[in-house]
Amino acid sequence: MLRKIRTVLAVMFFAGITLLFLDFTGTLHRWLHWMAHLQLVPALLTNTAIVAIPLLLTLVFGRIYCSVICPLGVFQDIVAWLHNHGRKRPYNYSRAKTWLRWSVLCVMVAAFVAGIGSLVALLEPYSAYGRMAATLFQPIWQTGNNVLAAIAERVDSYAFYSVDVWVKSLPTLIVAAATFIIICVLAWRGGRTYCNTICPVGTLLGAVSRVSWLKVHIDTDLCRNCGSCARYCKASCIDVKTHTIDPTRCVVCGDCIGKCSFGAISYGHQPVRKSAPKGGTDESKAAVAAPDLTKRSFLLATAMATTAAMAQEKKKVDGGLAKIEDKVAPERHTPLTPPGSLSARNLATRCTGCQLCVSKCPNGVLRPSTELTKLMQPVMSYEIGYCRPECTACSEVCPTGAIRHIAKEDKSAIQIGHAVWVKKNCLPLTDGVSCGNCARHCPTGAIEMVPSVAGDDTSPRIPVINEARCIGCGACENLCPARPFSAIYVEGHEVHRTI
Repeated sequence: MLRKIRTVLAVMFFAGITLLFLDFTGTLHRWLHWMAHLQLVPALLTNTAIVAIPLLLTLVFGRIYCSVICPLGVFQDIVAWLHNHGRKRPYNYSRAKTWLRWSVLCVMVAAFVAGIGSLVALLEPYSAYGRMAATLFQPIWQTGNNVLAAIAERVDSYAFYSVDVWVKSLPTLIVAAATFIIICVLAWRGGRTYCNTICPVGTLLGAVSRVSWLKVHIDTDLCRNCGSCARYCKASCIDVKTHTIDPTRCVVCGDCIGKCSFGAISYGHQPVRKSAPKGGTDESKAAVAAPDLTKRSFLLATAMATTAAMAQEKKKVDGGLAKIEDKVAPERHTPLTPPGSLSARNLATRCTGCQLCVSKCPNGVLRPSTELTKLMQPVMSYEIGYCRPECTACSEVCPTGAIRHIAKEDKSAIQIGHAVWVKKNCLPLTDGVSCGNCARHCPTGAIEMVPSVAGDDTSPRIPVINEARCIGCGACENLCPARPFSAIYVEGHEVHRTI
């Protein structure tokens, strides 16, 4: 019963968090966002009250967070199950790599204090899984959607719509692929190896679980040293010789309890002592009833159960003109950070690079940074779309507070940068044609077209930018017909302003 309850809750959390990253319509977030906020490191960065939930669960039940709530932990279980399904389990006891576990945790804490967000992003388990889901799994999901959209189009149905599938950042793709390979290899060969030797969250919760109220125990009077429990322990924490279970590595999966033929393993506040019947056959000894876990399972289920859009518009080319060549991103002296991030510093110190905001951006504006000190953190660029004043998707999904929630009516007053005109690229001057796209599409009216020669109304008209009214949305840069470099681009602000 314990194992079934744990499996059902783990599947629920894993499916919910995965769908958060795969869903590109933004419709699932309103129902599933709480799962992201329940992750330990995002909760630590935003709300200390929420941090109490995983800590209290660990103090009472042990490391159930790692086997139920953490998506990377459940992913390891899935890989291990695929490898071992239908065959004899290969696990055995191994000593804890205490020095390695605490070294990684100390490195993450030091990186967090020093504001090295890219290093925190590499080590944090929720963000590691988020990168895999957003970078590796979402393109597959989107491709499947596009196939269905093509089929639906042939029968005059609009149940699906196609979306662009593109690589947002090659370094992030490489990091996500490397993480996926490492996790799969370790889980395939050793189950919870990554979880119990590298993961800093696992080390922290392992220290807490040392004093947890409920633990898995072995009754020495009933144990026959058959080793079945150790072979099924993917955490490699059961020492049959000494009849001990390392509580710092045990994730309370329940596999050992179900596989013990002698009822020697129990889950509770203290070992359930039952003497084997004197005399009798081996069959009579094996028939000793296992501890009744009904009440404990109900308590576990009750505790964990308590913790438990608009469609994207297709990008159009302005004026119906075909794109001759793709736009190239300008060299910005100050990178653009999303509205709600407050400043580049706030984003750098709070963002864990989970890619949830990148996967949810409906306009293709956000992509992971390739700068080493801010690797995988979101930056903005306007080659594919621009930051629409009515869109607040990234601020709604961020679980760490790196992008604060903002109201739609307030977004048009947040200045994240200002537009800069590049004379040598402007079509009215280079090709002698009238344009005005930048002024026509500016949502704040910050751009005005004026004659290029003062007093000569017949001269080509060029844009003049009122920086006090510009919010840096990038509509002018994105819709400028100049190729490959726009004649107008947005320079970011280190600290956002309200105008």
